[in-house]
Amino acid sequence: MPDGAFNLGAYRAFTARDIDAIPQLSALSADARLRLRAVAQVLPFRVNAYVLEHLIDWSRAPDDPIYQLTIPQPEMLDEADVAALVDLVRSGSEAELQARARAIQMAMNPHPAGQIDLNVPIEDGVERRGLQHKYRQTVLFFPAQGQTCHAYCTYCFRWAQFVGLEDLKFAAREAQTLVDYLTRHREVTDVLFTGGDPLVMRTSVLRRYVEPLLRADLPNLAHIRFGTKALAYWPARFLTDPDADDLLRLFAEIQAAGKHVAVMAHYSHPRELATPAAAAALQRVRETGAVVRCQAPLIRRVNDDASVWADLWRAQVRLGAVPYYMFIERDTGPKEYFKVPLARALQIYQGAYRQLSGLCRSVRGPSMSATPGKVLLDGVTEIDDKQYFVLRMLQGRNPEWVGRIFLAEYDPDAAWVSELRPAFGAPEFFYENELAELSRRRAKVRLGLLPDASAA
Repeated sequence: MPDGAFNLGAYRAFTARDIDAIPQLSALSADARLRLRAVAQVLPFRVNAYVLEHLIDWSRAPDDPIYQLTIPQPEMLDEADVAALVDLVRSGSEAELQARARAIQMAMNPHPAGQIDLNVPIEDGVERRGLQHKYRQTVLFFPAQGQTCHAYCTYCFRWAQFVGLEDLKFAAREAQTLVDYLTRHREVTDVLFTGGDPLVMRTSVLRRYVEPLLRADLPNLAHIRFGTKALAYWPARFLTDPDADDLLRLFAEIQAAGKHVAVMAHYSHPRELATPAAAAALQRVRETGAVVRCQAPLIRRVNDDASVWADLWRAQVRLGAVPYYMFIERDTGPKEYFKVPLARALQIYQGAYRQLSGLCRSVRGPSMSATPGKVLLDGVTEIDDKQYFVLRMLQGRNPEWVGRIFLAEYDPDAAWVSELRPAFGAPEFFYENELAELSRRRAKVRLGLLPDASAA
């Protein structure tokens, strides 16, 4: 346990069932709380006492950015759907309520960018639903006990993990699946533990997934990453939780075994770094030798301001972390509520970047994690008096795509790569033919019409 007192108390979560028990929400009318409960039937709601007491500025609610980040708003859904859900909550018709909520959820693109159809490996005719392998060097691993979070972000593109859609959930219950996969795929150098949030697990459980990787003969495995929001939403995980010291020992043990540890921290707003506990938690992680890399999407009503991002990146560097990515919010969930047009996103990114010293300029963005890969919006250019977006493939399903620069017609309203048109009247972007062929082959593999190797 670190020196100094961090009286955060025991972890306590509040979900949709507890809305009337959250003291800070008592200022809302009964009708407003009812509407919140109705929306929470569709969008996952989970918050904890630390977020409520230390991060949200209640004097600014509902406009406070952390309030918007953690408390679902009725405007995130169609008003007719909200009214229908409210009526069903009032009537107590549980089956009808769940059916209506499911119908709304399934219309919200629960798994964008080919996460199921293209990312899940198929081996021996079996889908490995606890893994995703989109990019050659990196495998995502979803430990079953880590498929929740200390608190949920309202924008989360993995919201479908948290709402009981078991057929669409990614989860693995044992580490041997991952070890076997890495043994067969020597091209993989990086494993990302993700979810949900793998650091919601007790360290003893996390060890059961990590230690087999360290014992196995995997000379190809160089980097182990942990995607987490815990540093922002529950810093006690690294400070005063009963197994906090053991978690940090595990990070050090991974390093001692010759593997690099990267904690992929999700900070959406500088306030998440402003508490003494948040700063101390980050310091403790860094003392293990782990590198903390920071990423978040650009979210309207939360951080759609250049000065907010500049403050965020400066705070990260001051505390020893590395600004890594600014993402464009994915085309899923309540995307219309949160989306920022690409043209505006580029202005915000460039406006923030200009305020930074060189040490903060490790960040990349704005980037779209789209079906073909990570597509960077690199700028706007003018050719023959016409404007074009300059795009660059930072990462791709086909490694040959990486680094390719391509142009799209400038569209002030477009918010995702699928809404863009290729420049100069071209019928499609350079990757589209190959991506379509990959999709066709994967579909045949899933039907058993091609051997597994054909999907590679």
